[in-house]
Amino acid sequence: MRFETSQQMKLGQQMKLAPRMIQSMEILQMPLAELAERLEQELESNPTMEIAERDGGEGVATREDDSRASDGEMTIDSSGESDFARLDEYEHTNPEATDNLYERSWKGEEYQGRVSSGGGSAGDADSKMEAMAQAPARGESLGESLEHQWALVDVDERTRALGETIISALEEDGYLRTDFETILDTAPQGIKALEPTESDWESALQALQLTLEPVGVAARDARECLLIQIDMKLDRVVSPERSEEFKDEGEDLLAARRLVAEFFEELMKNRLPKIAAKSGMDLEQINRAIEILRRLSLAPARVEHMSDAAAIFPDAIVEYDEEGDRYIARLTSGRLPDVRINQEYARMVADQGVESGDREFLRKNLSNAQWLIDAIGQRRHTLLRVVSAVVDEQREYFDYGPESLKPLPMKTIADRLGIHVATVSRAVSEKYIMTPRGVVALRSFFSGGLSTDGGEDVSANAVKAMIEELVENEDKAKPMSDEAMVKVLQGRGVDIARRTVAKYRDQLGIPTARMRKQFAN
Repeated sequence: MRFETSQQMKLGQQMKLAPRMIQSMEILQMPLAELAERLEQELESNPTMEIAERDGGEGVATREDDSRASDGEMTIDSSGESDFARLDEYEHTNPEATDNLYERSWKGEEYQGRVSSGGGSAGDADSKMEAMAQAPARGESLGESLEHQWALVDVDERTRALGETIISALEEDGYLRTDFETILDTAPQGIKALEPTESDWESALQALQLTLEPVGVAARDARECLLIQIDMKLDRVVSPERSEEFKDEGEDLLAARRLVAEFFEELMKNRLPKIAAKSGMDLEQINRAIEILRRLSLAPARVEHMSDAAAIFPDAIVEYDEEGDRYIARLTSGRLPDVRINQEYARMVADQGVESGDREFLRKNLSNAQWLIDAIGQRRHTLLRVVSAVVDEQREYFDYGPESLKPLPMKTIADRLGIHVATVSRAVSEKYIMTPRGVVALRSFFSGGLSTDGGEDVSANAVKAMIEELVENEDKAKPMSDEAMVKVLQGRGVDIARRTVAKYRDQLGIPTARMRKQFAN
């Protein structure tokens, strides 16, 4: 075996993204709520950035004036080059003139229009602290909420310790899918020293299920989750002050409990006639019990603790202009504070009397602040262009509804605006727009499509809307099969296969015809 070294030359191309370019992409991709949080973090950590007082205005940028920020000027060239890029280039090519650059900014010369994301007068030194103080606090996680509740429950110390251990083993949806033996194996030594029995674990788990909210948490499966919720309702119904009402409501609750306890598998398969034959209950009573079950949740912890995360804040508003017979898009900005560069710190950077270390610290923070302001402006500029182009392409949707959606590849918008497809993808990611037809995900306007008999294209989302309409209007006693839907859609000129209908139906969360069937006496 022989080892040797050699030199080789290889020619190739490699693209490297600067950290700030990567961060600009992240800013573009952020939904409005996340961007507001990012801006609040910068306000808290960067002393050179401050909140400017708003001087009126609606806080929106329209298609006709997409270079303006919420209430003031944000300078962005039509070339799409951000002001920060030019500022950064100036600093590197003219290092000796950097101090004069910030001095000109303070004096209102070359860069005055580029240091603010909004209007407002100077002053109000407490505006930043006031904005941060009014910012909503981080919500409690499920585990934190349950631990706080458990600390107030009156139980013995042994049960309390076991309960805390069970809470730590719960999954994100609130279910306990780990057996007690495994929990004990991974528990701290203090818990192992208690040598808990199966009965001890069961007692602690029952105490959790009976005392903690949301009701149904700490269940081991869907069946137990429903039983916990039903039992809690039964306890309230049979209370002394409501005993007279028990006969009406309580009988249906008892029927619902029996369905879950004895016929859960048949219930999940919608085999109601079989349940009626075995249980002796008539179909009317079973249907009333099922209505009660529909009001319960199979994952109550997930529903309650995901509500804040699921809140939607539209990035844009689309309105109809009667005079111009067109739809106009404008950006919302109510959740974003109006920020600018603190001019006092800008002066200190140019002051030779300030220590060099302090000046360097301020220079770095001023640079970061200016970059973030420009990045947000560039985001607004790009997003408004994309939304406006989508509105133009999907005019029929706004006029006639979801069934009129056209196939719209992202490349079509990218080519129209002269930008990369990846930029369009980031711009529409997790963005929502408020339209005359409700709040809609911006990404939903982009999809492939199918051909009609007339040679026209119809969007996949439009076909899904047709399927939803068919299911909504079908005979509930004889729901439409996938094959029946294919025939109806083909009758409307949409050439579609049965497996495609089944795929779209699954994506819409619509059960099969057998599961949708409703039984009557």
